Amino acid sequence: MGLAGLLIGGAISFRRQELPKALIISFWVLAGMALLAAYLLTLTDI
Repeated sequence: MGLAGLLIGGAISFRRQELPKALIISFWVLAGMALLAAYLLTLTDI
């Protein structure tokens, strides 16, 4: 979840710097994937 926080912070920072939208979107997607991975790792039924 810490990685997701860093990626979200990077996406917000890049948005303020007006960098390319593809870069911003990729950071949001990676943050979502990091949150999903963190959730899956916390499941006890695996």
